[in-house]
Amino acid sequence: MTSSSPELSVVVPFYNEESCAGALLDEILAVLRLRGQDFEIVAVDDASTDETSTILSTYAQRHTEVRVLQFGHNRGQAAALFDGLWMARGSVLATMDGDGQNDPADLPAMLDALPDWDMVVGIRQNRHDSRVRRWMSRLANAVRSRVLRDGMTDSGCALKVFRSEVCSSLIPMRTLYSFIPALAIAGGFRVTQMPVHHRSRQGGTSSYGLRQFLWRPLLDLIGVRWFISRRLPPATATRSQRQSAAETAATQVLKPR
Repeated sequence: MTSSSPELSVVVPFYNEESCAGALLDEILAVLRLRGQDFEIVAVDDASTDETSTILSTYAQRHTEVRVLQFGHNRGQAAALFDGLWMARGSVLATMDGDGQNDPADLPAMLDALPDWDMVVGIRQNRHDSRVRRWMSRLANAVRSRVLRDGMTDSGCALKVFRSEVCSSLIPMRTLYSFIPALAIAGGFRVTQMPVHHRSRQGGTSSYGLRQFLWRPLLDLIGVRWFISRRLPPATATRSQRQSAAETAATQVLKPR
């Protein structure tokens, strides 16, 4: 039974993932029930045109831990993520993709690391993506890290765990996934990284091409750079402390226990 104020909320955006949505929810439920932590799963359906919505609704009826946020029209992954985070009730939040490429088995180690940090970001190991996609991801990460100096190796990894207070540093934007760590650091939060598993896509169709991987992030990168340079300093950290946090993130990669 999930309380009205669970300790943990796992936010998962879905879009046309009928072939893997149920299996992924089963995995998350099994991993977190074994952990014995009070949790909820916020499953956001971005107006899927297949049976994803039906599957999510069925799970919500059968499992008290599952809550569904249904969009009336397709708004994109970032909107699903952003709205899901604000719907979440947990003091700790976790995010992952709905295509099954992130492994819920990585959650316990990331959660165990959280007491010493405000956010733990996954670094995908042995990526099961096409060569072109891996190349575009490495290029995007290199450019973003150099411009924003956030110290992140794989900022685009959807598997992240963080305190709910971090949401105050986020802004609604189409490429939110890739800039969450940088925005958190700019907000004075402590961010670190941890190697995580990566699996073959279990369902859905990738909509990421050159435009989504390079041009849109490049334009948003300029905007985020400007925003960070102009935002008010957080009350919890000075500019030098934020820079130190970024430098620490660049060198600190936790190992799962």
